[in-house]
Amino acid sequence: AAVRRVLLLGEGNFSFAASLCGAAGTCLVATCYESEEEACGRGGAAENIRRLREGGAEVLFSVDCTKLKDYFLPEKRGFDCIYFNFPHCGRKAGVVKNRELLARFFHSSAEVLTEEGEIHVALCNGQGGTPADQPRREWHNSWQVVAVAAGAGFILSNVHPFEAETIHGYKCTGYRSQDKSFCIKGALNHVFTRSKPLPCLKPVRCQIELERRKVSFQVPQVLVDKFNRGFLELSSSHPVQTIKEKLTAELSQAFPLQDTDCCLSLLHQGHLNAACHSNVFWVTPSPEETPSTEEVPNGLANAVLSSHADFCRDRDKNGWGNVQEGHHTSHQYCLRPSLLPYAQAVIQREAFLPGTLHVLSGPVFRRCLITPSSMPVFHEVVFACAVDRGTENSCIQMLVKNIKSSIQALHQTVSSFQVSVNLEEATSFDTAELNDFAAFESQLSDIDYLVSVEAETSSSCVGIIRTDHYTLVSSELVAVFASLHLDLLAMLTCGVSDWRMLWTSDTRFLCQFPRGELRLFKAFSLYPPSYVHDVSFWVPDGEQFDEVAFHTIARQVSGEMVISIQLLDSFQQPETGRKSLCYRLTFQSCDKALSCQEVAEM
Repeated sequence: AAVRRVLLLGEGNFSFAASLCGAAGTCLVATCYESEEEACGRGGAAENIRRLREGGAEVLFSVDCTKLKDYFLPEKRGFDCIYFNFPHCGRKAGVVKNRELLARFFHSSAEVLTEEGEIHVALCNGQGGTPADQPRREWHNSWQVVAVAAGAGFILSNVHPFEAETIHGYKCTGYRSQDKSFCIKGALNHVFTRSKPLPCLKPVRCQIELERRKVSFQVPQVLVDKFNRGFLELSSSHPVQTIKEKLTAELSQAFPLQDTDCCLSLLHQGHLNAACHSNVFWVTPSPEETPSTEEVPNGLANAVLSSHADFCRDRDKNGWGNVQEGHHTSHQYCLRPSLLPYAQAVIQREAFLPGTLHVLSGPVFRRCLITPSSMPVFHEVVFACAVDRGTENSCIQMLVKNIKSSIQALHQTVSSFQVSVNLEEATSFDTAELNDFAAFESQLSDIDYLVSVEAETSSSCVGIIRTDHYTLVSSELVAVFASLHLDLLAMLTCGVSDWRMLWTSDTRFLCQFPRGELRLFKAFSLYPPSYVHDVSFWVPDGEQFDEVAFHTIARQVSGEMVISIQLLDSFQQPETGRKSLCYRLTFQSCDKALSCQEVAEM
């Protein structure tokens, strides 16, 4: 087994180090800031140092925790764990000086810690400034340990009580730089790990086949890191794929199924109704003379727009306008905001088998305001079938029954809490009460029913059901569509509170979900700091301010680090009529270290 290298900093009487001495598979280096002569003057220190040396530990004196690489050769810098118990500048140093000490310590530790290593910082009750402190100090009066660590690229991954009574022989000392003990009741041990760095995303062009021609388009910058993530591939262990598989397995008990994901194009061509127009990502495809695979996200190069005419049928009543074939302008192409037109195209084909439930799934893209549940990209699954006219209600009931039992079964495998799945007529809802998913779907076409999940204290619309009475292959048939928001279902099932976590590149998320299994998610970044900035600006004369565009810019510039935008004030100058707006932006990451300097740059 590999030897675990442990570094102890700021030891007072070396009693903590002595308690760890002799642990199997551990190489211990214990240090203190004072000289050997000063350290040995503390009660019990000389005996503890002797024990450490006899036990094979290395003991170093006059070690400055802010310059650690100076004390270790490059080959000796790979520590798996660094302990710093009750750091303090000494004497009556205030919170600001102690914050500065911690900041320099974290930067120094980053130079001698292994990639997977941990930093343990024990602080007295209230010093850390996190919700784990009881009582919690005001933010400005704390050491702000999580924000300070973020400046050096660390996140708080665990926090637990510092239980001195369980540490054999431990005795705290060093009160105001003297050989005196201090109160450590309620003290907490904060465990920090390295964060993934904030991404620097380069522009990406995506190459696809469009009407038998190879074309490419610029991927909207806000979506670059969301393209081609492969969450719905057969080999994926991502919760959205597991949920889709379990839903499909349940429905296969009641319906013959056919999966039709392979031919879904990323681009939709056609006008949308006015309500949807500003909520999609418009793109401009251009001919691709010499394909450059380096520019193409792997796996998207073969996205084919199959049977393009089928997808562009007259759908004015459903918000999908008719587009004449052969007459294309750049504004007519957008990243698909829904899988509904693809499902409609499938059931309009002559080869369509009535009674068969077709399954379509994939990511869809929508420009939206920044709110906790608004996602510019999410995974949708649509179940589509055609049944004899007059039997559509029994089909809906069977669909809902199986969807309900499937969602309830998902929750029971993960949590002991019961959930209720409700089907409600859409007419009983005011559009303002709908979440973004349902509101957008209602703009595309009429919704008959809403599927909502109520779990503990939250309730969310996760699906919609609609019928289509337009002429199909046979006028005796009626189409039934059920659309489900897989990302919301994954969040509700696995206890993921932030949609951005589903898209994290940190392996500590996906490693919690073995292939085909759903579990309660355990956060690996606790109490992330938030930063508030106000911004005000003049609106150009005569222009209608596009708030969705403003929010999209904030998403893009911050890399989805803006979690809230509030309009604080709107001012119009009486003399000139010029208008200014003031917004409050709140920045916070769910999975990465985010420092106040990085936010200021954003």
